[in-house]
Formats: sequence, structure tokens, C-alpha cells
Amino acid sequence: MLHVQNVTRRFGAKSAVDQASFSVSGSAFVGVIGRSGAGKSTLLRMMNRLTDATAGEIVFEGRNILALQGADKRAWQSQCAMIFQQFNLVPRMDVASNVLHGILNRRSTLATMFNVWPEADILRALTILDRLGIAEQAPLRAEALSGGQQQRVAIARALMQDPKIILADEPIASLDPMNAQVVMDTLRRIHDEDGRMVIANLHTLDTARRYCDRVIGMRDGRIVFDGTPDQLTTSVARDIYGADDSFNESATSTAIPADTAYAETMLA
Repeated sequence: MLHVQNVTRRFGAKSAVDQASFSVSGSAFVGVIGRSGAGKSTLLRMMNRLTDATAGEIVFEGRNILALQGADKRAWQSQCAMIFQQFNLVPRMDVASNVLHGILNRRSTLATMFNVWPEADILRALTILDRLGIAEQAPLRAEALSGGQQQRVAIARALMQDPKIILADEPIASLDPMNAQVVMDTLRRIHDEDGRMVIANLHTLDTARRYCDRVIGMRDGRIVFDGTPDQLTTSVARDIYGADDSFNESATSTAIPADTAYAETMLA
């Protein structure tokens, strides 16, 4: 059980996140939507402890993770894996090593410097890559891969941590529609097969409706919607995005091949 209770992050006089509260039980797939600057990324970064909160609590399995320090904080970051919009891979490093870096904080500094890994860890990394359909890319440099492949490598690195929660911060924002679908299909399959909680920041209503069990809408740092995808109506979207009466959620859609039976709706 995850409880986010009145979590706030201030930067000077401005609140990037303002008293955000919600709870997630079980292995839900939660989408967080809102326009740029709504506080979505800051919220996820506080959950992963990449950014400190100004106030509030985030309680997981009875522990306030905002109070963790040192080794306890690093252990939490292993349990709560982060996937980024720009992949955060080491471009000149081979794919397998990038995946293995998911467990860097469990390794000695000397072993890491010489890129020495136990055979069991290497086999596990290759197994994860195979599961995601990119095992043949294991010896290639990460920079040689397409954006969609690089994001799947980032997902594999997260899985290498064996996390209880996966946080995905705009995981498809820099991808074309076909690769975006592959990445979202991958995250949903991981959720379904592994029973892992997934919380993803998303820019598109159709993506949230298609993949998420639950959707949280943020506006100006506050949570203004928390419900099921079928409750995410155009009227609700207007409230989340602060649009006027001319709001049209399909006005800037991105076309993809019809045989995918999937339409992305992009929101400014």
C-alpha cells in the first residue's frame, strides 16, 4: 500500500506540488496527466527521493520514505525504479552493461570501475533483454539503438533492480507513435505479468484511457481529478488542462498506421 499524504514541494514562493494526497493499493497501473508545469515530474521525483519534499509524507508498507537517509534511502531507490523521458543510458556503453547498472548500488566501487559482473547477473540481464525482445542488441552501444529500443533498455535496467514500484516520467514523450505503443505495451505487460505497481506521467488522454486502471489529473501543483479512465471525459480534461471552450482533445492528434487500432491524442 502506497499513501501520499499532503506532499508539497516549494521552490521559493512557488509550490510545484501543493498538498498532493492519494493512495494506491495492490499493483495498480496509474497514469498522472496534466499540462507541462503541472507538477507531475516533481511528484514522481519526490517519490523516488531524487527531490526532497518540503512537507508531507509518502508511506509505503508502513515506512515514511521521505524520512529515509543513507543506505536506507538507496535501498528504497532500488525498490522504486525510475524510467526517464530521455532514457538516461550511458551512450557509449553496451546495452548489457547499461542494464547491469541497475544494480550498481549493490556493487563495490572497484568491481564497477572494471566492469566486472558475476555470471548470474549477466545471465539475468540477458534474460530480461530477451523478455523485452531486444536480446540481440546486448553487445551494441546504447547510442546505436532507436529511441524505442533505448527506452526498452531503460525498462530492462529498472527490472534488473527487481523493484516493487516502477515510476515512469514521460516515458513516451520523445518517441514516435509506433515506438510509443511498444513501450506502453511493455510497461502494461510487466504490470500484468509481474504484479508490479506502475505510476506513469503521460501527456495524452488516449494513452491514459487505454493503459491505465486509474488516472490522476494535476493542475498548478494540485490534484484536481482522481478516477477511472471512463470518467476522464472531455469536460474533465478541460478542467485538468485549464483549456477554454475551444478545447478539442483531438486537435493535435498524431497519426499512426490504422492496423494498430490505436490513436494517440496529443495535448499541448
